[in-house]
Amino acid sequence: MTIFLGLGSRARALFSDNKGPWGPSSGEPEGSEPPSGSGGPWGEAPKRKRSGAGAPRQATSLDEFLRKGRERFGGGGGGGGFPSAPSRSLISWAIAAVILAWLAFTSFHLISPSERGVVTLFGRYSHTLRPGVGITFPYPVNRVQKIDVENIRELPLGSASTQTLMLTGDQNIIDIAYTVRWNIRDPELYLFQLAEPQETIQEVAESAMRAVVANVSLNDAIGEGRGEIENRVADRMQTILNAYRSGVQIQGIAIRQADPPEAVNEAFKRVTAAQQDAQSYVNRANAYSLQLTQKAQGEAAAFDKVYEQYRLAPEVTRRRMYYETMEQILPKMPKTIVEAPGVTPYLPLPEVQKQSQQPKGAGQ
Repeated sequence: MTIFLGLGSRARALFSDNKGPWGPSSGEPEGSEPPSGSGGPWGEAPKRKRSGAGAPRQATSLDEFLRKGRERFGGGGGGGGFPSAPSRSLISWAIAAVILAWLAFTSFHLISPSERGVVTLFGRYSHTLRPGVGITFPYPVNRVQKIDVENIRELPLGSASTQTLMLTGDQNIIDIAYTVRWNIRDPELYLFQLAEPQETIQEVAESAMRAVVANVSLNDAIGEGRGEIENRVADRMQTILNAYRSGVQIQGIAIRQADPPEAVNEAFKRVTAAQQDAQSYVNRANAYSLQLTQKAQGEAAAFDKVYEQYRLAPEVTRRRMYYETMEQILPKMPKTIVEAPGVTPYLPLPEVQKQSQQPKGAGQ
């Protein structure tokens, strides 16, 4: 025990503050400060060490965080508590997993058959991905935007609550409501050429419809001319959108409503009903006229045939015509034709005629 105490005192003497390189100054008690100006071998007074010079360096923020974590979870730094520092291999694996996930989600793209993938390089158009699996540079170098090119979109214009009034070619006003069916033909043009596709298509549709309706009459617009108007509007819209390089394909126009303004709608309905009645009467008259014409043509053809026979045998034809005429004049009276000369008029010819009209075998 005495040996250990002696070693401890020597160690304290070795690291004491008031010693120079050659020990304490002569005549000074151990542990007292050296006087000012009494230096070492170079005449410079040794400086006093700061208290706690042997203490460990100040803990960094990471060390402080780990220390608080150990204290919170009950670890003492040497047992089964919170680990003193995270494992470097675990951090490396976590960083590698994040990088792999980032590469997988931003470099590989699954494009469905109805879609196209528009690829941009730092915001500038690069190319378009076809259906299947596409590979690009990771985000943010390349960015892929999927566009459905087969979905038929519908844009309704005009409704029951809002009137869309247009002027026809015969200076009448019509309230029209219709639907535009369209889809995306070129996705790259659709994304980069049109700032507001819906608004652009709507304005083009209204312009095309007004231009077409201005060249047709009111009767055509509300009646049989609807199909022609729809085709002309679709063609005109496609021409304008192609000039804009919009990448939009017009699939068709469907007119849902084409009526006069609400204030005069009842009057127009009555006029339309009267026009339909007049057209019905005209159709009936045309049918009767056609029937009479066909009948007259048939009688004329029959007379021509009789005339041909008359030219071949005039007497026979004349008698035949006479007999047929008498049958029409006296249809219900008994008639007997006697052509043999010298026949007595007292012969009971009606009885003979009745006997001749009886069926054979009746008297047997």
